[in-house]
Amino acid sequence: MSKVQSPTSTPEGSETGLAFRISDLRKSFRKPGGELVDVLRGVTFSVSAGESVAVMGRSGAGKSTLLHLLAGLEAPDHGTIVAGEFAVESAGESQLARFRNKQVGFVFQFHHLIQDLTAAENVCLPLLISRIPHSTAMQRAAEALEETGLGPQAENLVGSLSGGEQQRVALCRALIHRPSIVLADEPTGNLDAKIGDEIARSLVKYAQTVQASVIIATHSESVAQLCDRLLILHDGRLSIA
Repeated sequence: MSKVQSPTSTPEGSETGLAFRISDLRKSFRKPGGELVDVLRGVTFSVSAGESVAVMGRSGAGKSTLLHLLAGLEAPDHGTIVAGEFAVESAGESQLARFRNKQVGFVFQFHHLIQDLTAAENVCLPLLISRIPHSTAMQRAAEALEETGLGPQAENLVGSLSGGEQQRVALCRALIHRPSIVLADEPTGNLDAKIGDEIARSLVKYAQTVQASVIIATHSESVAQLCDRLLILHDGRLSIA
C-alpha cells in the first residue's frame, strides 16, 4: 500500500491520474429540535484514475454531503478520504485550500457564477487564484470557451446567457486548471435532456483524456449510463447498481 501523506504535507499541484479511496465514511447532523440524523453510515468505495462514477439516490440521501466531504468542504465524523497520497480528512485548512485549488474541480447544479463578470472572466478565476498572469489566464479561458462552442459569448456577461450556456461556462471554470478530481453535484438537474447529456459526456471524456477521477451525483439515469460505473446511495450506504 502506498504511503499516505501526513496532514502537514500538501498535494502537488496540477497532477492528473490520482486514485481516490474512501473508507467507512460517516457523517451525522443534528436537527434544530436536537434529533441526530445519520446521513452517511459507512460509505466505502474507490475511483480509479480515468474513471467516471455516477452516484444516484433519492433527494436527501446524502449525495451532496458526500461530495462536500470528498472536496474537504466539510469534515467527516469518521473514516478516511485519500486522494493519491493526500489524506483529505486529516489535513489542515491551508492544505485543504491548496488541494481544492490545485486538484479539485467542482460543478454545481446552480452554476455559482459571478453575474457581473463575463464568461471568460468567470472561467479564468481558478487560474488567477493560482497566480497565473491575467493575460495568460484570459487567453486560456477564451480557448476553453471556444472548444465548447461559446467563443462568441466569451466577452458577454454570464447573466445574459441561457441556462445551458451558463452551465457550460461553469464546466469550463471547473476544468480550466486540469484538476485530477472532478466532483459534479447534479450538474444537469436544471437542463433539458440534450444539453444535460452534452455536459455529462464532456465530464466522462475529461476523465478519460487526462486520467482524472470524476464523480457525478445525479438523478438522471441517462447521465448515469454514460459513466463507467453506477453506485446507489440508500440509507446512508452505497451499493453497486
